[in-house]
Amino acid sequence: MTTLLALDIGGTKVGWGIVEAGDTYEVTERGSIPTDAMRGGEDVAARVCQLASSVAASHPRVTGVAVASAGVVDPAAGAIVSATGTMPGWGGTPLGAMLAEATGLNVRVLNDVHAHGLGEATLGAGRPYRSVLSIAVGTGIGGAFVEDGRVAFGARGIAGHVGHIHHHFAPDMTCSCGRKGHIESFCSGSGITAWYGSLRGESDPAVDGGRALQELADGGNALAASCFARSAYALGEATASLVNCTDPAAVILSGSMTRSGDIWWDALREGFAASAMTPVADTPILVGSLGGDAPLLGAVSFFLHA
Repeated sequence: MTTLLALDIGGTKVGWGIVEAGDTYEVTERGSIPTDAMRGGEDVAARVCQLASSVAASHPRVTGVAVASAGVVDPAAGAIVSATGTMPGWGGTPLGAMLAEATGLNVRVLNDVHAHGLGEATLGAGRPYRSVLSIAVGTGIGGAFVEDGRVAFGARGIAGHVGHIHHHFAPDMTCSCGRKGHIESFCSGSGITAWYGSLRGESDPAVDGGRALQELADGGNALAASCFARSAYALGEATASLVNCTDPAAVILSGSMTRSGDIWWDALREGFAASAMTPVADTPILVGSLGGDAPLLGAVSFFLHA
């Protein structure tokens, strides 16, 4: 049995877990601190190192630190290559080296969405399948292609940015990356809420998030229901395009948008069926089973098996 400290560094919080890894993986203890991302990457890194040092010191069985982090990660060096403005100054942070110095332990760092996909593929809903396309649909949209327990990173570490596929429903919608027309701009939780806000009339109430919009759609608001249906249909088409290209044994969807109810799921499956080539049309579309533990467990899997 190996005991590791796993970290999940996101834009809102830094989650940690003590993971016992043997024939099975179990998070035996967990906690979190606010990221306070706008204080800047240097500040975030310092507090993450302090957290890791403190937790590792209080758990002497811990033999390593497995990290899932926001940003484009160089998994060989454990460094953050680049990051968006949601965490200023995070790009260029030598995170792995800093954590190793702070804890005196071996450290491995993986992008958080890659870690999420690896966790689901190897320990969650994807366990029966050799290859998995994992798509996380929450505040943003990310993903990972995992085959034989290994993440496809691409030449620059950004493989899996499925939220930045173009779709004709969104020619004038600005994505978080600054480009226009990407599915994240209207298929993500933040995107669909902004889209509804741009279209609503005087009779349509304002909403402050995806959950409120879902309640509005379920309550019979035609515009809210239309936004859910059209965005899910587009995501289904985009997913089919990826499946046509990569031919995974299964697709795993996770994140807050997967809890959006029948309007969303029916439209997504309809969009998938409309665009999937015949040989891949029966590719199973599954719901992630690990919840918030997916990136922690994926980071541990990467630490032990990469």
